[in-house]
Amino acid sequence: MLLVSLLVSLVACGRGPAVDGARAEVQALLDRRADAVLGEDAAAYARTGTRAGYDSLREVPLADWSYRVNAVHRTGDTATVDADLGYRVEGYDRAPVTTARTLRLSRDEDGRWTVVSDRPAGKSGRQLWDQGAVRAVHGERSLVLGVGQTDVKLRDYAALTDRAVPAVSDAWGPGWARRVVVLVPGSLEGMAGLLGSPASSYRGIAAVTTGETGAGPRAPADRVVVNPDAFGLLGGSGRQVVVTHETTHVATRAHTTAATPLWLSEGFADWVGYRGGGHVPAEAAPELARTVRHGEVPSGLPTDDDFGFTADADSLARAYESGWMACRLVAEQWGEERLGAFYRAVGAHGQRDGAVEDAMRRVLGTTPEDFTMRWQGYLREQLG
Repeated sequence: MLLVSLLVSLVACGRGPAVDGARAEVQALLDRRADAVLGEDAAAYARTGTRAGYDSLREVPLADWSYRVNAVHRTGDTATVDADLGYRVEGYDRAPVTTARTLRLSRDEDGRWTVVSDRPAGKSGRQLWDQGAVRAVHGERSLVLGVGQTDVKLRDYAALTDRAVPAVSDAWGPGWARRVVVLVPGSLEGMAGLLGSPASSYRGIAAVTTGETGAGPRAPADRVVVNPDAFGLLGGSGRQVVVTHETTHVATRAHTTAATPLWLSEGFADWVGYRGGGHVPAEAAPELARTVRHGEVPSGLPTDDDFGFTADADSLARAYESGWMACRLVAEQWGEERLGAFYRAVGAHGQRDGAVEDAMRRVLGTTPEDFTMRWQGYLREQLG
């Protein structure tokens, strides 16, 4: 009654709009729910509403978990809440990961709100714990979170990642977090759900890395998201290449900006993945080799559109292989340090126009036209 009287008084005195009492009540409810998650207090969590999801989170090492209510849409004793969930994984995230959620609430006869459901909002991707109970495996430099996976498989992912981290540091340098979070859902459909996209977009893709390009030091850690269906078809060497490739994206994220073409970011990641493995170009780039042997040398480096996951498999493979061969060319003819410097210089340009041209001139002492001719000759030499 005191709250109601205060709200009426504020309106009557003309002091501005009344405070949204329901929104404040809901925020307090979700604050208690978040405290229960962090405190691992199942009873307190249950007092805030449905217990669904609590057990799925128990193995996730959380440093922070909080909700911010954006809007409350009431209909009698029910409400739909638009909120942002922010969470931080202990030891990996420097800042919270934020995701939009839609919560359904009900109000009992005593006027207390409780949570009926908590789901991803609109086109927001599902979180791993939305898909089932999460199992966690800690590596030396990795945290692997999985749903529907055995501990043995998750330990295999951790071992692959722990080997990838020093390999990436050796190629790129130590100036990155050197810790990686890997998410392993139960299927391709689970992967697509995490990314908020149709499963058809990732069929045949073994893994992808999420993250904000050009992110500063306070950005949350990237996530390597695995497609277990495609990953399971790879041999041991192929699995290591994939994990090292994705780990490279984690390491280079702060220097990967809108100025960085995909042929460079993907080609560099492949170069690190294959580096030191004794991979012969004709074996590692079979689709591009087939094209070159038929006398069809590409007229230019692949465009960003060539890397679309909806492209046919052969064209997509040629795009990746072309980027890898371009980076391999730089490493062989200018040196590995120059390749890293070139990557950083392109990303630092700020905008796409002129970025590659400027970096080639300053770091490699060449032009895009000359580089393309060298690359075409390199393809004939290595793949013809």
